[in-house]
Amino acid sequence: MELNGNNGFPQYSNDLGHDFHAQANESFRDRDAMYKLIISQLFYDGQAALARNIAGMAKITEACPPSDRLMKIVSRAIRTDGDLVIQRDHLYPNGALDLDYETERRGSGMMPYQYETVYVTSHKGPCRAGAFSPDGSLVATGSVDSSIKILDVDRMIAKSNPHDHFQDPQLMERATDAHPVIRTLYDHLEEVSCLAFHPKEQFLASGSHDMTIKLFDFAKPTVKRAFKCVQDSAVVRALAFHPTGDYLLVGTQQPTIRLYHLPTFQSFISPVIADQHKGAITSLSYSNSSQLYASGSKDGEIRIWDTVSNRCVAHFPSAHEGSEVCSVAFSRNGKYVLSSGKDSQVKLWELSMCRALIAYTGASISKHRAQGCFNHTEDYVMLPDEKNTSLSTWDARNAERQQILSLGHNNAIRHFAHSSTAPAFLTCSDDFRARFWYYRPEYNEA
Repeated sequence: MELNGNNGFPQYSNDLGHDFHAQANESFRDRDAMYKLIISQLFYDGQAALARNIAGMAKITEACPPSDRLMKIVSRAIRTDGDLVIQRDHLYPNGALDLDYETERRGSGMMPYQYETVYVTSHKGPCRAGAFSPDGSLVATGSVDSSIKILDVDRMIAKSNPHDHFQDPQLMERATDAHPVIRTLYDHLEEVSCLAFHPKEQFLASGSHDMTIKLFDFAKPTVKRAFKCVQDSAVVRALAFHPTGDYLLVGTQQPTIRLYHLPTFQSFISPVIADQHKGAITSLSYSNSSQLYASGSKDGEIRIWDTVSNRCVAHFPSAHEGSEVCSVAFSRNGKYVLSSGKDSQVKLWELSMCRALIAYTGASISKHRAQGCFNHTEDYVMLPDEKNTSLSTWDARNAERQQILSLGHNNAIRHFAHSSTAPAFLTCSDDFRARFWYYRPEYNEA
């Protein structure tokens, strides 16, 4: 430190001044982080008005999603009787959605409205079902015409612009010469209503209005018929494979969920009749840990089931204000369930507290079931809007509405699915078409 001869005030050298300002900025960032934790905790506890008042006084302009991260930090400090230390690395982890840690994390640069159609396939009837394979390399579509198509994702992307997707000329030539539809399967007698890829084998399961569940071995190029058919007593509406691939959940027009052991095809149901839904099953989803599965129903309830005992361990009555539940899906870490309903809302449910944390509003669903989905990074929540045939998107953490995307269909969108591994999604419509959408970073970064 030096004294200035003119006024006697202390003057700092450039290095000391830089350090001082850096420390001051760090202090302000820590203060803002602390306030955001407080605001997030208040939102989590249902004190929304108080949270907004504090945000205004502290001049916090960024949205703070509900989180009980602050309570967990304090509880841990009290138990250990140690210093309260907040590490910034804990606040911003990479990976799945986790509102306990992500009070400030911003979404990725891949904005959903920047996706584009790269391939369109047509059926001879309305397209009502779709699914991605677990590794994201294949998609399947099902139609009222009873047919199923399996398409190769790389080939679809290559058909639209091969030079951007393949640097190897030989790979590019093979991809562009090959047709994206690698299999067309015919074995149902009526509408194909749901599809699911096996997590490990090259098997595809399908459910139909002909009241059958069929398994296809699509590794064999000449086979168009199922190698296994299970007759049910009602229209099949939903399918979900256990993460190990040993079991298949089946939901039908009846309220009872069936569990099939694939090696033997023996059927099981919950031993407690009172655990079952009171309406048709609309959606099924396993958690990645395989410890739980979720079900949605026309009775307006969401139920959470233990996979070992096959018992209902939690349920959300009137999850969508009594309206039909259209879809349920676990987050990657299994902490949350994302649901959509005919009340035109998508909701994020926290399983540990059995309550809805966030509601994503502004879209329209009334006549047809519409699936709410995370994108592959879980930064965004997506839902096709029935009213204007567009894609509604929200920031998953704070429900901030994003720019809409016109989906280009001439009729209602009956199924929506997003890849779990890549920026790609599938829309299936009553205009007989399925559109494959993809985000091209090289176009959007130019």
